Amino acid sequence: MTKIVTHDSGFHSDDAFAVATLLLLVGEAEIVRSRDPKDWATADYVVDVGMEYDVSKGRFDHHQPGGAGERENGIPYASFGLVWKSYGEKLSGGHKEAQIIDRKLVEPIDAHDNGIAVSEPKFVGVREYTIGDYLVSFLESREPEHLYKVFLNAVDIAKDLLQREIYLAKKYVASEEKILKIYDASEDKRLVVLTEELTNVRDVLSRTSDALYAIHPRPDGDWTLTTVPDREKSYGHVRQVLPLAWAGKEKEELQSITGVKDALFAHRGRFMASARTKEGAIALAKIALDS
Repeated sequence: MTKIVTHDSGFHSDDAFAVATLLLLVGEAEIVRSRDPKDWATADYVVDVGMEYDVSKGRFDHHQPGGAGERENGIPYASFGLVWKSYGEKLSGGHKEAQIIDRKLVEPIDAHDNGIAVSEPKFVGVREYTIGDYLVSFLESREPEHLYKVFLNAVDIAKDLLQREIYLAKKYVASEEKILKIYDASEDKRLVVLTEELTNVRDVLSRTSDALYAIHPRPDGDWTLTTVPDREKSYGHVRQVLPLAWAGKEKEELQSITGVKDALFAHRGRFMASARTKEGAIALAKIALDS
């Protein structure tokens, strides 16, 4: 059976996710938590301990002098990133998928493990709760048996999350191809009309140069008009908001303001609206484009 060794004592999201990635790769494995070089010598993989990075030998540590390299954006590799760098494409099905997961999940974990902040807090003493916070909450005791048990629990959580993110990354790439094909074929590229519900429409279109709005069906049969984010600005900014007069209005009131008979709702944040039909959503979009 494959043997995976990582360090004992406490743990972080880095080593839990590195081991989880290897389990997705090899299936069942013996997991040993040890700082004893004798255990490392008999292992197929050693992660987050051992002071060595050598893929050919299955060694994935980043604590040695000089570290184990960094990405083009400057984020150094931790053990999770080193393992994902080697096997991410195989596990996720392609380069794009692996890069999506690296940027979304692996890089933040690697940065945190290397003591690097990826964002600045907006409010003093307040920061986002992370997957690392969640996993560390399991460390109720430093008793070795407890630590081994909760580490395996953390690895199971990490494995489940990785599988979910792999599924989402594959879905994103498949949706992206469809969205961009429709965008390229659109006569007025400011408005992209989709005939099926696809994943991450707003994010994909934010990487185009012209798209302002997108229309797509909803599972309940209604249609949504949504704005496209401005990637050059902070979270929440869009390229063109919906008209101020629509904000927070619904049904009869919105229908009266817009003249669209099947208009249903406009969010008070002015980033989305809805109508009963595709034609109604298109009518709303055209009003917004001209406003």
